[in-house]
Amino acid sequence: MTSPRSRECGDLQPPGARRSPFMFGHWHPLAESGDVFLNSAPFRCVDSVDVAAPPARIWEIITGDALVEWTLVFTALAWHPDPPSGPGATREVTLLRLLTVRERFFRWEENKRYTFSAVAASLPGLRRVAEDWVVEPTPGGSRLAWTLVAQAATPAVPLLWASNPLVKLMQRHVLRSVRLHAEGGNTPRSRPRSGQRHPGGGRAAPL
Repeated sequence: MTSPRSRECGDLQPPGARRSPFMFGHWHPLAESGDVFLNSAPFRCVDSVDVAAPPARIWEIITGDALVEWTLVFTALAWHPDPPSGPGATREVTLLRLLTVRERFFRWEENKRYTFSAVAASLPGLRRVAEDWVVEPTPGGSRLAWTLVAQAATPAVPLLWASNPLVKLMQRHVLRSVRLHAEGGNTPRSRPRSGQRHPGGGRAAPL
């Protein structure tokens, strides 16, 4: 049984990397961030969910690419290298087929925690973005906590704050999907070539 979730709320392409199928042609660089920004950013969304599955199962899901199949939020995902190997790994994620973000991981604690800073985005308006994902064992399985923080360029600040309800909804949907598939025992399908979406067949959690 799960407990109620808690809530608050130039080209930089690596050599030889394949582009996401929804990738835009131009990258807008972002300022890299660390723990100081993660702990002090005024725009932040924090959510967590308890899952009746061991931490290793949660880790398998959040470091794979099956979320593209299982959620409606991530519409393309590519790791570099694939599979990811720890700090320094990068990932490109496309959200709702609208925005692609390149992320660089600066913390990687196997089966426990990863943290990344966004380093580029396909659309203008963002200045900094960072996320922290933490998996903790609980008596009933695991708790997955997800913190997302951001800073917009001055003209886009009102838009960022207006997006807060949507960001929280997306966050809730992803965590619900992780719980659904971890507890259901579904295993990720064979990994597609980097940058390609799964062909379908998995059941996405509703928004």
